[in-house]
Amino acid sequence: MDAAAPGPSTVPAPRSGASFPAMRAAKVPRSIVAGPYGHPFHPVAVTVPIGAWSSSLVFDLLGLAADDPRAFAKGSRWLIAIGLGGAVGASVLGLLDMSRIPRGTPARRTAVAHMVINVTAMALFSTSLVVRALDLARVPVVAFGLSVMASAGLSVSGWLGGKLAYRWGVRVADENTQREGFETAA
Repeated sequence: MDAAAPGPSTVPAPRSGASFPAMRAAKVPRSIVAGPYGHPFHPVAVTVPIGAWSSSLVFDLLGLAADDPRAFAKGSRWLIAIGLGGAVGASVLGLLDMSRIPRGTPARRTAVAHMVINVTAMALFSTSLVVRALDLARVPVVAFGLSVMASAGLSVSGWLGGKLAYRWGVRVADENTQREGFETAA
């Protein structure tokens, strides 16, 4: 046997989700409001603010380039407000999911970072909306800059959210349930 190759005693035995009660608990919804087992509502709900805020940036760019930016400025304000409303709902669902993650774990630290970035983005979009309300006839450059900063933060937050779901399986079905989709009929 090669001296550099790990022997049977140094290789940890593979463990399933069933051997980690805290992980299994993080997959179970806190409330039916959060979505049924294996189908969390938070990832679906975030599409409203992400879509609205992304569209607001497009309206901002069109407004900054237009001879008469009023319609684009108004559309952008509405989209930011819709995004903020959707973000409140997504936040409630996210908090329900986060409440199932045990404290002191990497998944919990990631969830807290995800939450802090999202709350910061909501504050930046809110500030952007206030600045826009002071000048209804155009897209203020400061407001656009705030929206760009918020969107950059959301990109990082989205990556962290993906890490929670796709790497650590927060609120997704356990491996035994997933295996059912890959078994062949006899």
